Amino acid sequence: MEAGVLFIMVLGLLFLGVPIAIALGLSSVLAIAFFSSDSISSVALQLFTASQNYTLLAIPFFILASAFMSTGGVARRIIRFAIACVGHIRGGLAIAAVFSCMLFAALSGSSPATVVAIGTIAIAGMRQVGYTKEFAAGVIANAGTLGILIPPSIVMVVYAAATDVSVGRMFLAGVIPGLVAGLMLMIAIYINARIKNMPKQPFAGLGEILTSGGEAGFGLLLIVIILGGIYGGVFTPTEAASVAAVYAFLIAVFLYRDMGPLKGVPLRRDGESLEKAILRNLWLTVVNFLPGCFHPETRKVLTDAAKTTIMLMFIIVNALLFAHVLTSERIPQTITDWMIGAGFNWFTFLIAVNILLLIGGQFMEPSGLLLIVAPVVFPIAIELGVDPVHLGIIMVVNMEIGMITPPIGLNLFVTSGITGMSLIQVVRASMPFVLILLLFLVLVTYTPALSTWLPYSLMGPEIITNR
Repeated sequence: MEAGVLFIMVLGLLFLGVPIAIALGLSSVLAIAFFSSDSISSVALQLFTASQNYTLLAIPFFILASAFMSTGGVARRIIRFAIACVGHIRGGLAIAAVFSCMLFAALSGSSPATVVAIGTIAIAGMRQVGYTKEFAAGVIANAGTLGILIPPSIVMVVYAAATDVSVGRMFLAGVIPGLVAGLMLMIAIYINARIKNMPKQPFAGLGEILTSGGEAGFGLLLIVIILGGIYGGVFTPTEAASVAAVYAFLIAVFLYRDMGPLKGVPLRRDGESLEKAILRNLWLTVVNFLPGCFHPETRKVLTDAAKTTIMLMFIIVNALLFAHVLTSERIPQTITDWMIGAGFNWFTFLIAVNILLLIGGQFMEPSGLLLIVAPVVFPIAIELGVDPVHLGIIMVVNMEIGMITPPIGLNLFVTSGITGMSLIQVVRASMPFVLILLLFLVLVTYTPALSTWLPYSLMGPEIITNR
């Protein structure tokens, strides 16, 4: 009875338009006050405990790094490099857009940020060479979802915080599925391009690949810093996130100079020797470091990142309180006993999880939905023998699909905003590619090795205790 009342309260508040954080927190407090043997003082204790979660500290730093890397200059350099690599293939500009989204996903950890940064430039470029606006929008809306699958991913950090699974293993688990998903989108684009005789670019040459790669390299080095630092044992995921935020600030303000006091100042003047250019730029960096920290554009990035962080952390803290109520009332154990008694096994259980998440993803923001569902399904999955890292990747892929399915698909709204298309037009443009991601979901769900081989080869299996 308690479980039914709790879920009815949450769903009722959500349908009334109450923000998800308030719906979770208020339902939890009412459940503790009227149905639980817990003291109401446990609310304060759980909120304090949740806010002290060390893993969650990575989220604001990854959001800040994403905000600095979302400047137009970083995306422009990545797109130039991607076009140089694959633009000469039939449909190459669209394939390059997917490749760019994959690279930018490894910098931002956010799907909307990937759509905005890459889509603003790539869609205009595709339109100029003859692609339809609908096709370009569909490509970007779907490829942008890779922002939460390819590490580092903010959604993976949220899952790790909710289930105590290793962030490092989750990041490694997303590498192969992310590459496979990107490759499936590229193959679909190539086949479509061959059938419809879509345009291709002349081969840019090895020199352009090296030049564009060199320009984009300082931004892409962030991938090496984050993943190399974590798996090289240099720092933890949380420390990696803080290093990434500082590095992204330095790159955006003092190297790429897309913002801040040195905006528009060239790195090297005409006729200037390399030695003089290096010395001059070092001096400019030292002199402008403090002005760069307090520049209006820097403050705007910090403010936007802080707003996003506060919103997400408020949802997370209330969701962890909701998870505490579930655990204290043994609701997951009750559901587990019922499912096992009903004859569910791991195969049918994963079908049920996918259906639940696909439906929920149409109406809720990914992190909020994951925080509601994960505490319920995680103990059941462990009991039925589903690997915890594999379950995490399945949930992330479902969140991807949820971001491009109406009525609340966030990527649809972002794509509509940057293209000027109606939401209905964007939905129609995205649907053919959604079918590819659904096929990918089936592949990930029933091929656990895609998710588990890399993390367990390098870090060993995930050990679950106190479950």
